[in-house]
Amino acid sequence: MYAIRLHEFGPAENLVYEDVPDPQVTDGQVGIAVEASGVHFIDTVQRAGSAEGPLAVPELPTIPGREVAGTVDAVGAGVDPSWLGRRVVAHLGPVPGGYARRAVVAASALHVVPDDVGADAAVAMIGTGRTALAVLDTAAITSDDVVLVTAAAGGLGSLFVQAGRRAGAVVVGVAGGPDKVRQVTKLGATHAIDYLDDDWPSQVTAAVGDQAVSLVLDGVGGDLGRSAFDLLGAGGRLVMFGSSSGQLIEFTSLDLIQRGLTATWGLGAKLTRRPGLMRELETRSLAELAAGRLVPVVQRFPLERAADAHAALEARRTTGKVVLV
Repeated sequence: MYAIRLHEFGPAENLVYEDVPDPQVTDGQVGIAVEASGVHFIDTVQRAGSAEGPLAVPELPTIPGREVAGTVDAVGAGVDPSWLGRRVVAHLGPVPGGYARRAVVAASALHVVPDDVGADAAVAMIGTGRTALAVLDTAAITSDDVVLVTAAAGGLGSLFVQAGRRAGAVVVGVAGGPDKVRQVTKLGATHAIDYLDDDWPSQVTAAVGDQAVSLVLDGVGGDLGRSAFDLLGAGGRLVMFGSSSGQLIEFTSLDLIQRGLTATWGLGAKLTRRPGLMRELETRSLAELAAGRLVPVVQRFPLERAADAHAALEARRTTGKVVLV
């Protein structure tokens, strides 16, 4: 089969499209003819040779990727043969192998993909969708909220904009550049603002008028995250879920006390310490997709152009969830 392999840590061009042996299905596993593979920002960090969260630096050579959708074409011992031929999506967990024409996964990780749901959308929701729901569960958006979403044109941000509007909240989506701002507007944001403008915080203040930002959903951190934090009104809350800028938001206990703010990390141990929660979030995210309540924005790259996908993601030239097809 053909797959993307990494033989040496470094830049995106180190990702090589090459012929490799097919992965072997063992007891309790299925083989999947892959139609779509999810690309995550963590993939770029690991490709460069760094650890990210609970994921260690991979052993080389490696096939990156942990989210796949396709058709079951083989089953191992102990697996119900009725899985054969079914369209499925799965998260591979801590073991990579998704950037490939075929992948192997435990049968217990499978979710059925309805006929009217695309593989690219399903693969977006199995990972990014479950993360979005975990953050949204923590945020608990109501119709009284004024929600500020940073990187609102991204894979997570685009889902947050949809969820906020569905909850009846005022949603301010900030994104980088005119094209991304237009995308945020199409998603239904009440206000879409370009954070490349130096005065973007003032534009947010003018847009919401007498209302105050009550909730910030931030996965960027750094200066952008801090500027968003500074826009919170009294009693507001900050839910963080990443730091794509390379830095977390810097604030002190005094910052929280003076305005009565709360700050929460929306991911991490709070998810992993509850058995079965990740599976529950996956099931819910796919149900939201099937019902049309959350529809991921997907940017597709051919599998052989995985290096281009990584480069575009790192340069912030992508919108929505990046998927290899």
